Amino acid sequence: MRKTLLMLAATFIAVPAVAQITPAVSEGAPPTPIPAIAPGFDVAAAVARINASLDRQYPKLDALYKDLHAHPEVGFQEIRTAGILAAEMRKLGFTVTEKVGQTGIVAIYRNGDGPVVMVRTEMDALPMEEKTGLPYASRAQQTVDGKLSYVDHACGHDSHMAWWVGAANALLAMKDQWHGTLMFIGQPSEETLLGAKAMLDDGLFKRWPKPDYGFAAHVGPDAIGRVVVKEGAVTSASDKVNVTFNGVGAHGSMPDKSIDPIVMGAHFVNDVQTVISRERDPNLFGVISVGSFNAGTVGNIIPDHADLQLTVRSRDAATRKLLLDGIQRTARAVADMARAPAPIVAHPGGTGVVENDSALSARTAAVLATAFGKDVAFVPSANPGGNASEDYSAFIEAGVPSVFIAVGGYDPATIARYKAEGKPVPVNHSPFFAPVPEPTIKRGAQTLALAVLSVAGNGVTVK
Repeated sequence: MRKTLLMLAATFIAVPAVAQITPAVSEGAPPTPIPAIAPGFDVAAAVARINASLDRQYPKLDALYKDLHAHPEVGFQEIRTAGILAAEMRKLGFTVTEKVGQTGIVAIYRNGDGPVVMVRTEMDALPMEEKTGLPYASRAQQTVDGKLSYVDHACGHDSHMAWWVGAANALLAMKDQWHGTLMFIGQPSEETLLGAKAMLDDGLFKRWPKPDYGFAAHVGPDAIGRVVVKEGAVTSASDKVNVTFNGVGAHGSMPDKSIDPIVMGAHFVNDVQTVISRERDPNLFGVISVGSFNAGTVGNIIPDHADLQLTVRSRDAATRKLLLDGIQRTARAVADMARAPAPIVAHPGGTGVVENDSALSARTAAVLATAFGKDVAFVPSANPGGNASEDYSAFIEAGVPSVFIAVGGYDPATIARYKAEGKPVPVNHSPFFAPVPEPTIKRGAQTLALAVLSVAGNGVTVK
């Protein structure tokens, strides 16, 4: 994530930090009724078998999780990570193809006639230093954009990979209960929002059948065991924009001999916010944030250029276009005012809104609620999606009906302690983000395995 992430605020446990980045269920509002599941699916029996599998394999899942956590890799550099996941899936009997979309993996398991069901995990970590103090904390470093950086699984993708392997193992332990083809995807570079597109551009749905259904899950700072299924929009669209102002360099004591790109950049940072405050419909979500401003080397030199990096978030196509056009127009106006050359405005990438399929969301929520009871919330489409973004949207836009599920990873006592101290709970991308491993991994694996069984169990599929 420049994303990312994605936990929905709890219905009965209010976590303010969660609500800042995700779709929220109004505090105190009655839970939305969850549809009844179709007959013929014995959820209790399925849960018992999934749990038995997870109990047997958990020591290995725990070791896998801690190894991945301690050795994170950033986007398109997940060579070790992809190799480990590929080896795990081959042990289970999957046919595995590596280097799909640079470092992605595709693992296929065929079990008779039935739907093709995709289950996706992300593999990449973030270029930041971990500060959790955990005994298995990362001290890994990699080169990112030409600079050596610490790397941290601060978004939770290490949990995702562990529960992805756990779900695959559980499903293969109960092959008599489902039919069809499993397509387990290990996706690179989600944090750059480029990995899903890279896999699609490498022929993901041409070299292998396009899935009939897709599932993914994301851990967040909600209570352990909590599962939220959101109908409709789950995330916001995200766009990267880079702006370069070119000026004329000069001695710091002779500003009249310069065209100062720092002044241009400073004007732009302020002026571009009027696109939000004076052009965007206040009832529609939209954010423009300048996260990086680089110019100059020392105090007595006016540089000849300034480089800015922005993130843009929105939830509808018209607002998305308004914001991107406004950035272009504002940058040109600032340069014109300074009598500078036209700025360079680049749009290196972006991703759309993750839109959960309505029918599949309702069915998935019904199965999960039968399994986990009050720990499951079903959020209707009328509720807004989250501010964070996810490039899983690329798979949906490619035609895969999907459900993207939120899974809690924090001890309720930890949440309560932060609340009592008046502090925000560390969210995804915080250097202190630390889900509790075992219950989080088990709940994620249970959730994904049950989601697959809901469409492929005994050949019963959703239409």
